[in-house]
This record gives sequence, C-alpha cells and structure tokens, in this order.
Amino acid sequence: GLSLLGLTALVCAPLFFDNYYLHALVLSMIFLLPAHGLNLILGYTGMLSLAQGVFFGIGAYVSALMGIHFGTGFIVNFLCAGVFAGLIALPLGIPALRLRATSFVMCTLGLVVIAQAVAKNWTDLTRGDMGLSGVARPKFTFGDSVLTVVQIPHYFYLILAVACLATWAFIALVRSPAGRCMVAIRDNETLAESLGIPTWTYKLIVFMLSAAFAGFGGSLYAHYETVVSPLVFQMYYSNTILIIVLGGGLGRIPGAIIGSFLFVALTEALRITPELRMILYGAVLLVLVFVFPQGVAPLLDHVSHFLSRLGLKKSAASEEVHAGTSGGPHGR
Repeated sequence: GLSLLGLTALVCAPLFFDNYYLHALVLSMIFLLPAHGLNLILGYTGMLSLAQGVFFGIGAYVSALMGIHFGTGFIVNFLCAGVFAGLIALPLGIPALRLRATSFVMCTLGLVVIAQAVAKNWTDLTRGDMGLSGVARPKFTFGDSVLTVVQIPHYFYLILAVACLATWAFIALVRSPAGRCMVAIRDNETLAESLGIPTWTYKLIVFMLSAAFAGFGGSLYAHYETVVSPLVFQMYYSNTILIIVLGGGLGRIPGAIIGSFLFVALTEALRITPELRMILYGAVLLVLVFVFPQGVAPLLDHVSHFLSRLGLKKSAASEEVHAGTSGGPHGR
C-alpha cells in the first residue's frame, strides 16, 4: 500500500514541483541504483565495500566515451556501462574477496585512490581534470519521430522508469534462492560452507552485480549531467552511497529507496542555505545515529503495521455495527 502510494506521488511530482526540486529527485533516483548494489553486498552478504563510487564513475566514463567516440545511443551506452563495470569487478574481486573484514575494506578504499589517479593522469582517454563534455542526451525513435530527452521533467520520468526496473530486479534477486544463500553467508559464513554453499563464488558474483548496479547509475549520471570528470571518483560519492544504505536501513528492501530520497534530496534541498547546509546535514546524521540506529526503514515498517491494525479495527467495528443493525428487526 505504502509503496504504491509513494510511486503514485512520484509520478505526479512534476505537476507540483519546479525544476529545482525535480533535479533533487532525479539525483535521488540515480543514486538509488548504486545504493541497491551496496545494499546487496553489505546488507545481504555482509561485506563492506567502499568502491561503489569507483564503479559509479566507471559507468559514467564508459557511457561518455562510447557516446563521444562511437556515437552510440543511450540504451547501448547504458547497458555497456553496467556490463563493463561488472566485468572490471571480476579481476578486482578475485584477490580482494580472499581477504576478510578490515582488509577487504582497505582494499576497496585503495581502489578509490587508484581510480582517481587513473582518471586524472590518463589524459589521452579521460582528458584529465578537463573531463569529458558534450555527452549526448538520450534519444528515442518512435517510427519517423525522434524524442530527445532535454527537459528535467522528461529526465525525471526516464530515470523513474529505470529506477523502478532496477528495484524490481533487486527485489527478485534477494527473494530468490540465491538471495537466501547470500543471507546465510552474511549470518554465518562457516555454517553456510558446511551446508554446501559455495560462499566465495557467491561473494564474487554479488561483488560483480553490485558493481553493475553502480555502473548503470553512473551511466544515468553521465547522460543527465552531460559532463564527466575525475571528481566522480571522489570519496564523497562512495560516502554518500554508504550513508544512503545505512541511513535507510541495512539489509531491507525499502532501505535504499528511503535513504536515497531522504539524504540526496535533503542535500540538494539544503543548497538554498549554503552557510548552514553541511551543519544541518550533519545534525540530521547525528539524529539518525542516536534515534534510528537501524535506519529509517524499521520506522516505516512500524507505521505500516500500525495503519494495518487500525484498518482491521475499523473494519471489525463496522462489521459489528452492521450486524447489530441488521439483527435488530429479526430480534423483534
């Protein structure tokens, strides 16, 4: 019920919000994709990766480079960005996933530093700090007509559709038998191995899938901003994705959704007060840590449960009233 209500509100958002707030919502839905990936690897498999921002940046650069050098369209760029990010994660994950806990986190942090250095110094490919500009806007052909996505409301509906598809894929994955195996690895890897679950193989596949989610998000970012620079590999992006997942609710399906809209939209909305922006943002994080240590998603679960119980009580009361009024004449 709440999910349908939220989707309806998003569909109607362009009717009530101006481009500034639509821009914030667009960024929220873009960052939802790498957040789903991090929720998959951290929330459902128990591995903290700080490299989501790296794969996000790889997806952005792949889309930009393909569009600029090969003239490929949005759909091809989008698919290639996710696939390429997942393939890059394969050779990186083979040695990294043999490490445990803290060592794995430090390894993914090292990937961030390496990605920043490559993006800045491989100038023949990335143009260094100048970045890549003029990334083509998405175009769709319908018969003889061509629709170019230029205005923010058009971007909003395009990215909303992609975000819905990504969320559906995420839900299908975590509710599948493979998803239950991931949870078993998270809860007790040794016990999962004793039950015959190939834990290392599962972790490698999850690492690649999480990278693919981030790559898809990076592609959307590149085609929305139309400019890609080494700044996309900054630790800020990995931190933002981590805050989204932890703040929304780790290991919960609505967690990344709530977190992306709450924190990304909040960050953009606070730009109207640049002097107090980061102070207010930090205050929200402190409140979250102390009041909602498990994220905001459990609170939403309690609200949904309360509303369902309230609805059941009202239904029962109306049935009693109906039974009393219908039984009165027969009693006489």
